Amino acid sequence: MHYRILGRTGVQVSSLALGAMNFGQIGRTTQEEVTALVDAALGAGINFIDTADVYSGGESEEMVGRAIAGRRDDIVLATKASLPMGDGRNHRGGSRRWLVTAVENSLRRLGVDHIDLYQIHRWDPTTSDEETLSALTDLQRAGKIRYFGSSTYPAHRIVQAQWAARDHHLGRYVTEQPGYSILQRGVEAHVLPVTEEYGLGVLVWSPLASGWLSGAVREGREITTSRSTFMPQRFDLSIPSNRARLDAVEQLARVADEAGLTMIQLALGFVKAHPAVTSAIIGPRTLEHLHSQLAAADTVLSTDVLDAIDSIVPPGTDLAPHEKFDTPPALLDPSLRRR
Repeated sequence: MHYRILGRTGVQVSSLALGAMNFGQIGRTTQEEVTALVDAALGAGINFIDTADVYSGGESEEMVGRAIAGRRDDIVLATKASLPMGDGRNHRGGSRRWLVTAVENSLRRLGVDHIDLYQIHRWDPTTSDEETLSALTDLQRAGKIRYFGSSTYPAHRIVQAQWAARDHHLGRYVTEQPGYSILQRGVEAHVLPVTEEYGLGVLVWSPLASGWLSGAVREGREITTSRSTFMPQRFDLSIPSNRARLDAVEQLARVADEAGLTMIQLALGFVKAHPAVTSAIIGPRTLEHLHSQLAAADTVLSTDVLDAIDSIVPPGTDLAPHEKFDTPPALLDPSLRRR
């Protein structure tokens, strides 16, 4: 396992991070299975675990907390807030009112006295950067969190938040967590250059593109990834973007075969190769999944392989742009762009 410095924090984290979205109801995993996954990941050298309050309605945080009991100090622990937690109008977002409550809830579920990295899960357009950063800075000073970061922010919002921190003398985001894979490379055009400019650590989610790059999705083969069950539209081959993804996957499979790599090694090796990326977040549901992903821990792609990938999916290209989560609200809601 390789280790990298998380932005400019001085904290060393593994180049693969254990993502906990599949822990609990979403992944239909038991506590025993989760503890086995955490044990195996830590045994392989992973020292970074990423979860969120919204994953299975808090169940993921509870399971992570039980799995890491007694070894908290060896783990860089990250969680997130801002997505809706229930139906309450103010049980979401980036307001001071909610974040102070959300942190306490996460600490209780995790069974810890502090969170190493607390991330705003999505940009909240109804709340000012000053409001959010002020609350996070106070939580940091109170010892509840060590650092804070953003997740899936558009590039211009990353910049605005950095400016707000400077102008109001507040703590700043030290990390960004964008979606990034061979099939979704749009962040290379805007987000990753900005994170490099400001020295942010980058923790990429969905490097296997929701299973498209796991090796399980191939032409003429029944799609059996877990995501196809609750997100069937992402694998409906009557949709042009999905057909484009499958065509790319078939070409990428040939590149992997010629290089003596699995598709997972190709996919994880690709995102880790970008100089802006600190860690790739893997989200195994079973030990078999975990071991197949750990096989990519030391994978380094040659220039020829990286060039072959570029020829299939050009840099900065998203093959499914409609699945992006950082689209400005005015592009989604006509009332925001019309008077």
